[in-house]
Amino acid sequence: MTRKVVYLPGDTTLDEAAQVMRDQGIGDVVVTNGPTMAGLVTDHDIVVRALAEGLPPRTTTLATIASLELIMVEQTTTVEDAVEAMRERGVRRLLVCDADRKVVGIISLSDVALMPTSAPA
Repeated sequence: MTRKVVYLPGDTTLDEAAQVMRDQGIGDVVVTNGPTMAGLVTDHDIVVRALAEGLPPRTTTLATIASLELIMVEQTTTVEDAVEAMRERGVRRLLVCDADRKVVGIISLSDVALMPTSAPA
């Protein structure tokens, strides 16, 4: 799980968001609408949903391309259950929250792929 969660307003442009991702060494940001979490945008989303479609990164906003369904799991969730939730919902990232539903991190498929295994593949 990545504990660094960055929140950006929905009116943030894609080029600004990409610079934040680069500077913070992350691949996703939580999009906000005021104090409310409104979606998630990944570096992959910027490339596939915006650049590949010819949308201008200096004027296109995060709200335009954000995935609006935010899926959360509690930090006590097992890795296996988190992967199953990703599989069922067709997503690559989940928000991780504590018992009070406060976001404490983001788990991605790449986080899971980097975990050491106990059995040889």
